[in-house]
Amino acid sequence: MIRKDTPIIDDNACLLVIDVQLDFCPGGALAVEQGDQVVPTINGLLTLFDNIVLTQDWHPAGHSSFASSHDGSQPFSSIQMPYGAQTLWPDHCIQNSSGAEFHPDLNTSAAQAIIRKGYRREIDSYSAFYENDGETKTGLQGWLATKQISSVYLAGLATDYCVAYSALDAARLGFDVNVLLPACRGIDLDGSLSLQLDNMLQAGITLLEKLPE
Repeated sequence: MIRKDTPIIDDNACLLVIDVQLDFCPGGALAVEQGDQVVPTINGLLTLFDNIVLTQDWHPAGHSSFASSHDGSQPFSSIQMPYGAQTLWPDHCIQNSSGAEFHPDLNTSAAQAIIRKGYRREIDSYSAFYENDGETKTGLQGWLATKQISSVYLAGLATDYCVAYSALDAARLGFDVNVLLPACRGIDLDGSLSLQLDNMLQAGITLLEKLPE
């Protein structure tokens, strides 16, 4: 459902801030248009949550999801991997590179945990919960369980990839899932934004057009 009213945040809620890294911001290797504009919006949300987790794309050089790792392949083309179709990306968010760093204006000190994903060379990871095989866990589900979290609110980059995959996995795992659309920006690769918004609605995920105050 799409809601315009303001949700009520409680102790059983967690804010998941997805991949607000320099390579996904203007000037980065895989820039999301207006990606940097989510930073002040997210910073304003941090005071509303007792539980906050950041995710960080964290690829080794030569990662299998990079087009440069496949002779003759171009960024944004697709290949088949053992776990299914895989979009090939420009090299981005390489471990310990400047592009992998969080945006410098993001208030990372508010986070209780940072989940790094995509660090296994042979498999990509969009979701904050699972890598792209749908089986390899990141550890986030267990962390949320220790905190007795029942609802998650998602913000960050990009709406139609890492945010959407994280939201859909959270819904499958039984969480009450809310996506804070004003605090997200999308890539919209070949209609992916509209497709994923529809997928999230069909999964029972709440898409919030107004931020909590």
